Amino acid sequence: MDDSPGHTTERVTLARLPSGTEISTTVHRYEGVESGPMVYVQAAQHGREINGTEVLRRVHDRLTADVQAGTVIAVPVANPLTFDRVSYTTPEQLDSVNPNMNRVWPGREAGTLHQRMAARLWAYAADADLVVDLHTGSPEMLPHVVYTAGDERSRELAEAFGTDLLLAEPAGEDTPDEWQQRGFGGKLRVAAAEEGIPAITPELAHNKQFVESAIDTGVTGLFNVFRALDILSGSPVGNGDTREARNHLGNVDATASGLFRVTSEYELGERLPDGATLGTVYDPTTYERLQTVRTDRAGVLYALTREATVTVGDRLAGIAVVD
Repeated sequence: MDDSPGHTTERVTLARLPSGTEISTTVHRYEGVESGPMVYVQAAQHGREINGTEVLRRVHDRLTADVQAGTVIAVPVANPLTFDRVSYTTPEQLDSVNPNMNRVWPGREAGTLHQRMAARLWAYAADADLVVDLHTGSPEMLPHVVYTAGDERSRELAEAFGTDLLLAEPAGEDTPDEWQQRGFGGKLRVAAAEEGIPAITPELAHNKQFVESAIDTGVTGLFNVFRALDILSGSPVGNGDTREARNHLGNVDATASGLFRVTSEYELGERLPDGATLGTVYDPTTYERLQTVRTDRAGVLYALTREATVTVGDRLAGIAVVD
């Protein structure tokens, strides 16, 4: 890709494999004519989540031509290792300690492979006035934007991005046990917020395949953020019927291993009552019902797994508690 006066690229080495092979990626920089805020945006931190990469490709031409003020730093493939494997984590032999890159931010220059990769990219993110970490979820997930609860600037930018659902996620001492157990304190968004950098995580839904509705949501959302920061001219436009809710409160998990059969007709985005039945988990060999899957509180259904084979502890559904 050729550079232009407003756009430059840099090939950056994130880490090296035992053979000496470099793990590298491309960092795009878009400069406005006038001074202004810096935005760091990345995609494909988890390699199967490729709709964010396509979003950055589609906003490229507009950013190259029309940045009015400030700087946009864009990394379309933040994790080449998982990208090549179309996976969520690295192989155990490469980083058995920290297989998930989104649990190690801000990274460590002398740490494990993922810690080193995160530290190299953190050098860009740490100078930003806003961090946008583009993710995608399962096909059965309502697009939403996550921000740290109590961070008003992040909430404003999440609202500018849009989608049908904004999820406030607690941090620090206000978090549930699961938050600590799963290492959520090492997410890029959380690390940025702890440094006083507003940060949002758009979850565009759908992985491993391009889905136009998810990509369009991401493109519109990014342009809205750039407009809200006066990086691009114009005002944010509608990008969903936004509702605000709280994250990680109404998760429904498998209490037994088996086959999960969805029996309800609830649709994503629908408001569910407390105790709503979603399906059953049964023993595939004896047909014994092992779990009747029910919600434990009222809220918006924003995720529901359709993968039938489940292991105890797997997330079956996500219920957002509406404020």
